[in-house]
Amino acid sequence: MASASFVKLNAPSSPWIGQRSFSQRTGSPAVTRVSVIRAGSYSEELVKTAKTIASPGRGILAIDESNATCGKRLASIGLDNTEANRQAYRQLLLTTPGLGQYISGSILFEETLFQSTTDGKKMVDCLCEQNIVPGIKVDKGLVPLPGSNNESWCQGLDGLASRSAEYYKQGARFAKWRTVVSIPCGPSALAVKEAAWGLARYAAISQDNGLVPIVEPEILLDGDHSIDTTLEVAERVWSEVFYYLAENNVLFEGILLKPSMVTPGADHKEKADPETVAKYTLTMLKRRVPPAVPGIMFLSGGQSEMEATLNLHAMNQSPNPWHVSFSYARALQNSVLKAWQGRPENVEAAQKALLARAKANSLAQLGKYSAEGESDDAKKGMFVKGYTY
Repeated sequence: MASASFVKLNAPSSPWIGQRSFSQRTGSPAVTRVSVIRAGSYSEELVKTAKTIASPGRGILAIDESNATCGKRLASIGLDNTEANRQAYRQLLLTTPGLGQYISGSILFEETLFQSTTDGKKMVDCLCEQNIVPGIKVDKGLVPLPGSNNESWCQGLDGLASRSAEYYKQGARFAKWRTVVSIPCGPSALAVKEAAWGLARYAAISQDNGLVPIVEPEILLDGDHSIDTTLEVAERVWSEVFYYLAENNVLFEGILLKPSMVTPGADHKEKADPETVAKYTLTMLKRRVPPAVPGIMFLSGGQSEMEATLNLHAMNQSPNPWHVSFSYARALQNSVLKAWQGRPENVEAAQKALLARAKANSLAQLGKYSAEGESDDAKKGMFVKGYTY
């Protein structure tokens, strides 16, 4: 008769230990194996970085658009998509005086991470001087997922470890990987599993190289579905994501999440008010996200600047198990572009516009925002069907 055997590896000496046990039947009695995984060499730093980003009254400025998408932003104000124009715009953002009071981290595109300002200062140093943690987009974009219901998957795992090591040397301390789930497309079980597995592998590789991974399975706003349908899909997706994060021994205290808010589809006949969005979104998070996770940094997903801020404010009207904040791109940049118009004499006005939006979202994170005095532009939605980065 077979006897139970126990395998123990790397007895723990650190508080950050993942332990997993399971039974496997090989005839009659169960053979039980227990594996204990030692924390990685960056564990303490990862936890510290995540807590720094998830600090009260602060959130993330996302400026990690690809060169092509940045070109679309520049085209909206009549500028050509050149490296010099991209540099000028991102320099404007990252050198805004006082930005660190409201922004704790900024996600950069690779070009910006290795770029300097026109006077020779590294963009990364501009952030560090304001106690803003530099981050980096590491995925390689979405491609069609064969065998699915016209869905996509996110590529970029090949070579990720070596790229992440280089990003760390350049000063990045957190990473972002965006994959998407489409409700009108099902979503299929294949697409959900692919999204969850890809995020988990990316997260494990990032942590192994000193980068706090932002876990982002964006549930697209596209569709005419109800808010209840969004809730159902979001719970399913996040359940799968955390299953695979655990399977890959990802340190939950050293990650950040970038979820979509739970809202009706963009084409649904009824819009949801901020209180309803907050109720549904927090319900989903409390059902699926462990309190060990330091921060929930929401994406805006095409909401208007004011809508994204109001929804965040509504979610911070009572204490949450995690820091509930923002990681906005369009909902922080729209007013800035309109104020700048590509003119050097407008830089100061554009930086004031950024500071105003950052402050509004800071107040929302603290549950103290008021929409009084918001401009008409801030109320305009920015949803684009089939939006790509």
